[in-house]
Amino acid sequence: MPTGPLSPANRLLSATSETTPNRRGSFGNRLMGSRKFQSWAAHFPLTRRLVRKEGEAMFDLLAGFCHSQVLMALVQLDLLNIVGEKPATAKDLAQQTRVPEDRMEVLLRAAVALRLLKRKSRGRVALTRSGAALLGVPGLTQMISHHDVLYRDLADPAAFFRGEVDTELARFWPYVFGGEMDPDVAATYSDLMAESQVLVAEDTLRTVPLKDTVSLMDVGGGTGAFLETVGRKYSDIQLGLFDLPQVVPEATARFAKAGFEARSTIHPGSFKTGPVPEGADTISLIRVLYDHADDTVADLLAKCFDALPSNGRLLISEPMSGGAKPDRATDVYFSIYTLAMQTGKTRSAEDIKALCEAAGFADLKVYPARRSYVTQCVTARKP
Repeated sequence: MPTGPLSPANRLLSATSETTPNRRGSFGNRLMGSRKFQSWAAHFPLTRRLVRKEGEAMFDLLAGFCHSQVLMALVQLDLLNIVGEKPATAKDLAQQTRVPEDRMEVLLRAAVALRLLKRKSRGRVALTRSGAALLGVPGLTQMISHHDVLYRDLADPAAFFRGEVDTELARFWPYVFGGEMDPDVAATYSDLMAESQVLVAEDTLRTVPLKDTVSLMDVGGGTGAFLETVGRKYSDIQLGLFDLPQVVPEATARFAKAGFEARSTIHPGSFKTGPVPEGADTISLIRVLYDHADDTVADLLAKCFDALPSNGRLLISEPMSGGAKPDRATDVYFSIYTLAMQTGKTRSAEDIKALCEAAGFADLKVYPARRSYVTQCVTARKP
């Protein structure tokens, strides 16, 4: 039988003849797992771009930890703010931050590669649009600084997922256990939540109009950041806040500064130990459910149901899992973060709907997330 050069298709099929022993899976997976195929595809004109792209994506996963640590260093050393004021050289930045110049140069090259900084003339670096945007997101640099706790909790990821780690994150958020909070801890928690609440409030109110609401009770609303946003957008809504006594002083000061004293009421207490206050036609739970286990959430939803009048509305807003179609932001970051809290759980919209229906709610509506890494909304009504 005549022989000759193999066609591209035959070379591709031939490349699958030597796969990794005992590899399981579909033909496509066996193909991609073949070292011979990988070598061939990396040089074949019609596939080499795809192979390069897949390789870069794989290496990004490998190097992701270093990426996050570069970002942490930029925040800890305040380099983004310094460079944002005025482009600077590695020597200038080294002197300001007490980092050796050669090591500063390594950090700056990494930041340029991550497109947070860019090179300018005379050896200076400046912010890129991405770097400037990072500084412009309320609460983002505070959250990045806070991640040192999560990094330590994930130092042994296998032990973490086995549930063998006594996580620091659980101790950082003691309110989830229903215990007393040290005033300093309460202040740290409140500041972190309030700063990051701005984007959540904006996306929530763009997604779910409150024009028919007369009185809103924000349960677990911290120092009132969400209610302040509501109050500025809707001048006639009566504002009610229900949260732990430790956050009341800051909430009182916030409402006074905003000029909302006459239209706001603060109810100190815990939904774990008492009922949700009555009197509002809408109850909001903004980034509350994912802090707690299913039994706590079921109890809270039942209390919200009891507190609402007939046809009263429940608004839930928080990052939600993609469920059957996992979401890159929520199913990687938020799901692991809430798992580290030990009582938290990032649920899908369908999971939340089921919990609401079990509590007696009807007319459930899921809204598409504008930005899944910020929040998603579910609403329900009491029949």
